[in-house]
Parts: sequence; structure tokens; C-alpha cells
Amino acid sequence: MECRDQESELAQTLSILVSAAVEGLVSDVVVLDHGSRDGTSHVADAAGCRFHTHWEIKDILRGARGEWLLLVEPGARLQAGWIDEVMEYIALNKQPARFAPSRTYRRPFFKRIGRAVPPLEYGLLLPKRQAIALAKSGMDLEALARGQKASKLVSEMIPAWVAASAR
Repeated sequence: MECRDQESELAQTLSILVSAAVEGLVSDVVVLDHGSRDGTSHVADAAGCRFHTHWEIKDILRGARGEWLLLVEPGARLQAGWIDEVMEYIALNKQPARFAPSRTYRRPFFKRIGRAVPPLEYGLLLPKRQAIALAKSGMDLEALARGQKASKLVSEMIPAWVAASAR
């Protein structure tokens, strides 16, 4: 995750990942910070995340523990059933995947028309090897995710903009 002054959003997303860590799905959480002045670093530290203020994207990707990466925005919340679905998906597939949009939290109709969906709005699950091959110096996670053709998972994600709008 990449953050900038998103302490509460980061905490919300990390709380969802705890059960996945217990199940053995999440072995490593990396937070890439863009100069936060709030408690973002404290939240990341308390949750056992690796926290970076300066980084080279290929080094970060190579250092990730798992063979698959889950890229999400701080504030995004995965919904019930996602752990089992992701475990099955990564066991049977080699292509990237995105979560389904939440049916409960949707932008108003007129705000959806003609709007390009940001590359990480519904997360991106992709093989580490593929991410490393795509990464270029100075690239951020959104640029890494942009243009990736991905399967659609059944599990829903409440996008980060919901948490940000509740501030």
C-alpha cells in the first residue's frame, strides 16, 4: 500500500488483513509512505508492517515474501469470503485478478458515467514474478497496476474512497 496522511484508512485495511495472516495467506505487509505527518508510521509499526519512506519499487517487490502480491489502497476493505476465494484462485491460476465492486457502496450514477476506474480501486492480485517484470524505476503501485487485464473475483471490495469520504 502507498500512503500519505492516511492513518485511519491504513488501520481499517490492516484490520481486514489480520484474519488472512492467521490463515497463512498474508505473510508480509509493506507500506510505502509519501511523507505522512500523521500517525501512519505508528499504525504500520504496531501492525508489524514493513514501512518505507524511500524505496526502489523493484527492490520492494523482490523483498516481498509471498509468490503473489495483493495491491490495495489504504481504506479499502475486503468483504466476507475473500480469503478462501483468493487461496483457491492462486492455487489454480497464474493471471492477475481484481475484486468485485461492492454492491452496497457505489458512486452515484452520474459520477460513474464516463469515469475511468482507478487501477487500484478494486485491488490487484498478481504473481510476484509478473510484478517484477513490469516494474520500472520510479514507478508507483498505481502505475504498476494500470492496464493489467485481470480476472474478476466474486468477493467484493469496499473501495478506499468510501473511507476517505467518511473523514
